[in-house]
Amino acid sequence: MTSLTRFALPLLASVSVLSMTAAHAEPTQELIDAAKAEGTLTTIALPHNWCGYGDVIAGFKAKYGLDVNELNPNAGSADELEAIKANMGNTGPQAPDVIDVGLSFGPAAKDQGLIQPYKVSVWDSIPDDAKDAEGYWYGDYYGVLAFGVNKDIIPYAPTSFADLMDSAYANSIAIPGDPRTGNSTMMTVYAAGVAQGAAAGGDALNAGITYFKDLKENGNYVPVNGNSQNLAQGTTPIYFDWDYNLLAMRDTLAGNPPVEVVVPSDAVVAGVYVQAISAYAPHPNAAKLWMEYIYSDEGQTLWLKGYCHPIRFNDMAARGVIPQDLMDKLPPAENYAKAVFPTLDEQAAAKSAIADNWGKEMGVN
Repeated sequence: MTSLTRFALPLLASVSVLSMTAAHAEPTQELIDAAKAEGTLTTIALPHNWCGYGDVIAGFKAKYGLDVNELNPNAGSADELEAIKANMGNTGPQAPDVIDVGLSFGPAAKDQGLIQPYKVSVWDSIPDDAKDAEGYWYGDYYGVLAFGVNKDIIPYAPTSFADLMDSAYANSIAIPGDPRTGNSTMMTVYAAGVAQGAAAGGDALNAGITYFKDLKENGNYVPVNGNSQNLAQGTTPIYFDWDYNLLAMRDTLAGNPPVEVVVPSDAVVAGVYVQAISAYAPHPNAAKLWMEYIYSDEGQTLWLKGYCHPIRFNDMAARGVIPQDLMDKLPPAENYAKAVFPTLDEQAAAKSAIADNWGKEMGVN
């Protein structure tokens, strides 16, 4: 796969102008009718507070009148593929129609014959390097690694990985969990390595491990599973996560305490999630209609409302259809302009390095 550096361009740069027909395409009436005849869509791993999925699901139901059967909202990407495998011959309510998974799981699902191709009507506005050419999987949204800061505890927020080494942040910094088992945590370690100037892949990951080892030895890193509660209570007032999770948390806390979300200036590392339709979907037409909805301007805007950058962001920005009030709630646009998107090969090298070296370097099992 080619590197996804296209998204590192300024927001309105290098955007091809689509035809009005392509930009505003709608699903056919035949597809709508077929989906309504099926009556139900089964999703999996879509918590309502993730990327604004609560509003997305509600919008789909309101627009088309289908029921949505939601399986295991807190499942991970691997769980989603296992759910397809476990229900290959089952057309009941435990068989997912659609999946939303981390980038590496799209090609894996294709190789295993677990997904089927479908190209939405706005296919041409999805960047080529964020989709499978045959239509088996396609990027839906992305976020960047950031950290939230409890401003009651730390009035002057650090702005970089380098800043976090300062003794002013003793016993303050946490990551979401074990980077050997969580993608966002692994990518946080990866981003720390990028900030040290390391080459992409395993080198960046190993440099990130060294960074966190040093952060632990100087007393700034707290080896607990960081979460929004710990940040709000001040137990770990600096906490890493995807920007969309942190921004949603900031809004939920509503100033109690005040939270600043920082995209570190020395490493802006992004992660793409992808959509696909199960090869064994009990409701294939409902699944296709779901894809049409979430890739429409309406669906993409709802993701941005949930602080996830929709994959068609540049196209929508070029056409001036993104509400300004949504833009105003995001960190500065220039931060996102520096984003780098690790390739599948680079992520694979990072996973190997984290498995081999995190435990022994950090002194954990």
